[in-house]
Order: sequence, then structure tokens, then C-alpha cells
Amino acid sequence: MAAGAPGGQKARVDAWLWAVRLYKTRSAATAACRAGHVQVGGERVKAAATVVPGDRVRVRKNGREFVYEVRRTIVKRVSAAAAAECYVDHSPPPPPRGVFSGVPQRERGAGRPTKKDRRQLDRLRGRG
Repeated sequence: MAAGAPGGQKARVDAWLWAVRLYKTRSAATAACRAGHVQVGGERVKAAATVVPGDRVRVRKNGREFVYEVRRTIVKRVSAAAAAECYVDHSPPPPPRGVFSGVPQRERGAGRPTKKDRRQLDRLRGRG
């Protein structure tokens, strides 16, 4: 069994996010809390806020929102398999790739646009 929080009940939200591998470093989890990207129970929280089993943690990361339910609190980083047992993921599915969002986009890694590409983009934007 993985190391738990003292008493097995409460843990700091930044330590828990790091321990269950949602952030690579604890300082990154702390920075996310400071920036207002972490909510517990629908309210933005500071890094020192505590989480207990049953809490819902919302995390905004990489332009998406993730929702996790705390099943068990831990403060020490554990293996990915053990970490996955500490939460339930209630996140909405990611948007399908390639769906037109209204903004013209080029494929990643396609390089610099050619003249023809620029003309097509201008037409899409209504400038040409």
C-alpha cells in the first residue's frame, strides 16, 4: 500500500496533485494553485488548502479542464498504477481533433506557409 497522508485523511492540494502525478513537480502544482487553475469544491484554492476523500478537484491544464474525485489522500509520490487508485477521473472527453473551430489553423510542423497558402488563409479570414 502507498504512503498516505498523516492520519490518512487530509493532504495539501499541491502535494496531492504532485503525488498522484497530475503535475511533474510540486512547484508546478503550487504555481497552478497560485494562478487560480485549481478548484476544490467549486472554489479556487491556495496550495496549502487541504483535500479529503470525496472532494472534487478541478484542474485547468493545457487549455482543458480536468475533474478528479479524491478517493485516497497521499503526500508521497508513488508509481503511476498506485496513483491511479487515489482518484476517479470525471473529466469530459477531449474535443475531437481536426474539428473546425472557426479559426484557420495549419498542421503542426508544416513549416512556413507558401504564397499560395497565405492567399488561401487570407481568403478564409475574409481579407482577400
